[in-house]
Amino acid sequence: MNIVVLVKQVPDSGAERTLSASDNTVERGSASNVINEMDEYAIEEALKIKEAHGGEVTVLTVGPAGATDSIRKALSMGPDKAVHVSDDALHGSCAVATSKVLAAALGPLGADLILCGAESTDGRVQVVPHMLAERLGVAALTGARKLTVDGSQLTVERQTDEGYEVVTASTPAIVSVWDTINEPRYPSFKGIMAAKKKPLQSLSLSDLGVAGDEVGFAGATSQVLEWSKRPARSGGAKVTDEGNGGEQLVAYLATEKFV
Repeated sequence: MNIVVLVKQVPDSGAERTLSASDNTVERGSASNVINEMDEYAIEEALKIKEAHGGEVTVLTVGPAGATDSIRKALSMGPDKAVHVSDDALHGSCAVATSKVLAAALGPLGADLILCGAESTDGRVQVVPHMLAERLGVAALTGARKLTVDGSQLTVERQTDEGYEVVTASTPAIVSVWDTINEPRYPSFKGIMAAKKKPLQSLSLSDLGVAGDEVGFAGATSQVLEWSKRPARSGGAKVTDEGNGGEQLVAYLATEKFV
């Protein structure tokens, strides 16, 4: 099975994150950048499918030149090769434009199965898998907590707030996964060394036939107009019980509209 895993480099969610003061985009230059956490689960699922059914796993990334570090990290887990779409004109792209670039890059790869995380920790919009499915004319099985492959038939347990739904589709298809689907492996020393020699193809927008004014700020359908840092946490209200503590507590809860 020919599997492509979509991987995004994002600022580490464990560190302080901010937006650029100049254009209100995610500040990546000074951030500690890592593989989007959910994408690691997608990589692991791809490797498990390859081990069970054979085939090839390709990592696909759209991002700045620095994203190469995350690509090599992804390759060290076990995928066979990678494709990196990088172009200065991509800066400021919205989800719609990003899906267009990804679809253009996916076309020549001829994937039977496209895997990705259910969301990215920087954008958290959860729409790219659906947009890609529409652009490519394939099925979208999203929010998977379990994926079963039987030949060309895919069965997914789709995680919901109430439990899960069972949905099926035939390949080619795109599947997004949650962190409940598996436990990603740690790269071995051998894997880290091997990743340095694995094929990494670099593509520009012109290679994909995508015009610069279709992406970036020029082609964006949404943008951040203004932002501010989260206010510092203040001390909570303190109720001193002088015989009427219950009344004070209820009054406070009513003020905060909890009762």
